Amino acid sequence: MSTQLKQLRTDNVGSLLRPSSLAEIFLARGRDEIDQSELVSAQDAAIVEVVKKQEALGMPVVTDGEFRRLNWQLSFSSISGWDLWERSWQMYLANPDMVMEGEQPGQRGADAVEVFKVPATARLALSENFPLKEYNFLQKLTEKPAKAMLMGPDRVSQMCDLAGSAPHYTDMQTFLDDVATIQNNMVGELIGAGCPYVQLDEPSYTGYVDRPTLERIAARGEDPMENLARAVAASNAVIEGHEGKACFGIHICRGNRSSMWHREGTYDGIAEYLFANLKFDRLLLEYDTERAGGFEPLRFVPKDGPTVVLGLITTKSGALEEADALIARIEEAQKFIDIDQLAISPQCGFGHNFLSQDEQWRKLELMQEVAARVWN
Repeated sequence: MSTQLKQLRTDNVGSLLRPSSLAEIFLARGRDEIDQSELVSAQDAAIVEVVKKQEALGMPVVTDGEFRRLNWQLSFSSISGWDLWERSWQMYLANPDMVMEGEQPGQRGADAVEVFKVPATARLALSENFPLKEYNFLQKLTEKPAKAMLMGPDRVSQMCDLAGSAPHYTDMQTFLDDVATIQNNMVGELIGAGCPYVQLDEPSYTGYVDRPTLERIAARGEDPMENLARAVAASNAVIEGHEGKACFGIHICRGNRSSMWHREGTYDGIAEYLFANLKFDRLLLEYDTERAGGFEPLRFVPKDGPTVVLGLITTKSGALEEADALIARIEEAQKFIDIDQLAISPQCGFGHNFLSQDEQWRKLELMQEVAARVWN
């Protein structure tokens, strides 16, 4: 199964637009107008329907749309010593549309890791495997392979208020090691439950080519390439010992919130190290705008190595791409990597962006059409 999943020609990064009725239920729960069981029942019903939609579209892998999460980061929320859950609810209630003052969709927005720092209040320990809870419900609904999504360890570390975490953590390496160990256990539990496909979301990697982020790293007296090496080692540690037991993907983008982006910079500065050292089966790379640059860095992907999933379809607007144009871009990428190592997907998740349900499903339908034309 893991070999078959590695070779899939389409993919879905994970989150899908939630029905407006479910968004209202989230708000009602946050205001204590309903109890937790009512929220869970609404989530269950919405997930049943979104799985049916994915199956009807012929999606080879399904997700629950991340309908149980306030945001994608909550995959690492049921952790003692890490109060992400309560902080996320406070932010959501204050700003349900996730647009901060002065921000505009379609423009660069504030990076959440700079405005949303969380201190560790104790050494981290797993309280509940949140993605496992999501998967256990999802896999009962479908015969299709179901994917689980986890926030990558480097992204978690960037959200840590290290100065406020003493005496529990006084250096980032110790914190990152604990995160990776916990997530490795989470992955093991997912595989034990039968999960065939686990994806890490690591938007942090593009920070190592983004000028404002690099300036912040320099101001802290840190070396960005050392940080990148540490981040790659942590990502690999999350799946260490589980190789071959499931398909492992890693998703790299430039931020995706309320139809905004948060970093820019091409892959050129990190590709040689990144693609040679990541030990994942599928690399899901954002490629929907000029911010990602060209496909030349794909020459560093090892032959017979991971499948590169080109995120050519934007989730930030409802404008539908043209099939011929997408095929032309795949052909362009083929100059640098074999066609049998390529696939296509949206550039990121759809959740919390400003487009319609119909536009979302048309984009996923187009993706399936393109894949059929390119790879039969």
